[in-house]
Amino acid sequence: MAARKPKLAVWKFASCDGCQLSLLDLEDELLALAGAVEIAQFLEASSAVVAGPYDLSLVEGSITTAHDAERIRQVRAQSKALVTIGACATAGGIQALRNFHDIDDFIAAVYARPDYIDTLATSTAIADHVPVDFELRGCPVNKYQLLEVVSAFAFGRRPAVSGHSVCLECKMRGTVCVTVAHGTPCLGPVTQAGCGAICPAYDRGCYGCYGPQDTPEMPAISTVLARHGMTPRDIQRILSTFNAAAPPFREESERHDAAHDQG
Repeated sequence: MAARKPKLAVWKFASCDGCQLSLLDLEDELLALAGAVEIAQFLEASSAVVAGPYDLSLVEGSITTAHDAERIRQVRAQSKALVTIGACATAGGIQALRNFHDIDDFIAAVYARPDYIDTLATSTAIADHVPVDFELRGCPVNKYQLLEVVSAFAFGRRPAVSGHSVCLECKMRGTVCVTVAHGTPCLGPVTQAGCGAICPAYDRGCYGCYGPQDTPEMPAISTVLARHGMTPRDIQRILSTFNAAAPPFREESERHDAAHDQG
């Protein structure tokens, strides 16, 4: 009798779907993956659904409503392993900018009938609500890292996804440091690798799409950014994008926000 294939489910919460599309972008590798696992739930790709429980659930998106806070608990209950994919799921995403302001002001500015909107005051990571077995960062995630994570959990091993910074990727591809060579502000030293250092390769500073690396030296990077002309407000803004609510970025951003107000 053939061994049962691991059952894979893919779930969406508040997000743009980009990380799910990274899975579809695997193309030929996706065919091999489909032969190794049973894709039981993936509405981005198919309306066919196989009931749980699931061996592995991939979760994209943040929690922004009370309904989704309950739904993620249901997903966790029927998942042997749960992996969050992307900045929204791991750090609240760009929508976590609501966490620093009054959500009612945003709703009133956008919607003609604010009383129809039922939402939480914050956008939070999945790990703030349920236990998570692994976090894969990125906006969007690297499709090959995603393949490595799915393969690892499907076959019972730890994913081989490193926690080093974008700077190492620059060195590996032979890219000259944009800060040293041109004085360009760059978050590469504190940002998780995975993008292949795309921005520095085109003479642009890293924007921190993959969130903080394992051991980010935030005060040190702020000193370098300030040395190259960035004001406290500039530093606060560059840290308040895709991973604004990631603790290292959030804490340093708030420190510079306070410095700006005092100045």
